[in-house]
Amino acid sequence: MKKHFAVSVLVLLMLGLSAPPLFSQAGTVKGICKDVQGNPVVDGMVVYANQDNGQKYTLKTNKKGEYFSLGITPGTYNVVLYKNADDAKANKEMFHIDHFQVGADETNLDFDLQKEQQKQAQGQGLTPEQLKQRQEQEAKVAKENTTIKQLNEMIVSASTASKAGDFDSAIKTLSEATQVDATRDVLWAQLADAYRNSALKQTDPAERTRRLQEAIADYQKAIDLKQKAIDASTKKDPQDAQRLAAFYNNMGEAEGKTGKPDDAIKSYNQAAQLNPENAAGYYYNEGAVLTNAGKVDDAIAAFDKCITADPTKADAYYQKGVNMIGKATLQGDKMVAPSGTAEAFQKYLELQPNGPYADVAKQMLTSIGASVETGYGKKKAAKKSQ
Repeated sequence: MKKHFAVSVLVLLMLGLSAPPLFSQAGTVKGICKDVQGNPVVDGMVVYANQDNGQKYTLKTNKKGEYFSLGITPGTYNVVLYKNADDAKANKEMFHIDHFQVGADETNLDFDLQKEQQKQAQGQGLTPEQLKQRQEQEAKVAKENTTIKQLNEMIVSASTASKAGDFDSAIKTLSEATQVDATRDVLWAQLADAYRNSALKQTDPAERTRRLQEAIADYQKAIDLKQKAIDASTKKDPQDAQRLAAFYNNMGEAEGKTGKPDDAIKSYNQAAQLNPENAAGYYYNEGAVLTNAGKVDDAIAAFDKCITADPTKADAYYQKGVNMIGKATLQGDKMVAPSGTAEAFQKYLELQPNGPYADVAKQMLTSIGASVETGYGKKKAAKKSQ
């Protein structure tokens, strides 16, 4: 009756199937646009076109000729300045810049057509040093794009194998992916998932334990890399904490299945601190590990934390009741359960009157001489006066 659920980490795969580059964070672009007279380009249009995936961002300039946008996917762009929306539709550009690199942080790109005109008139271009820097930057971007493409293909292949139950192929492919680039936290998390899921299919206890230990080690690598990236970033993204919490949650499952309940509890508690919105699920998993370890009182406390975080989580009431009835004593022919046992089962039946544990909950209530109340906790309607 004990179930242990894990949160699947699918972020990398979903990003791998989408258009934007997989591992980059959203960046910011801004700039000032001036025409050949040095005046601001008011209500102009600046279009950033990603050379890798074709995604476009259309930005409008204000009265000062300024433009600004958050959420630009890092990559290589062709950037075009238009005088207005009509010119943009007619593709009548004022100026364009090709192979412009947008990073994960703030990137500035100004358009000063007066200066550009002067440069062209004087025959000025890039200095040898500037040309070298641009070529090096373009080469770096091209290499990164090639790497990302290769990793995405490997991730898709591993995911297909995992869905078919071929975890060994998934492990092989993801191991090779970490050799291509060992700095991607989600790669290690995906590899850990494959080891953890494959362990359940092993009939040899030693091999099962080995795979779970591999999973724990790889989750720790993912956690370390992700934490390092979070610490180095000046901009906090809530999704980073959620992803890190998922890593801890899944590592907690692997630790619990290797007979390390104390380590598992630490991982689940860390996940709950990082992602309070999903704390109920982490505490439920904590209660499951403690139940399987025979730590009844601690398990009850964990399910209470789960219930506090989410009073509507029916299974937590049922599992709490199961642990409490395990402490029941016999007084003659009567089974006497700790105070609160009946209430736990009744609350489960209130929330899930036809749930998967409904029949067992009713049997438990009968065994301790308690009534079955599927409407537990609800106020009874007042009788009408005759």
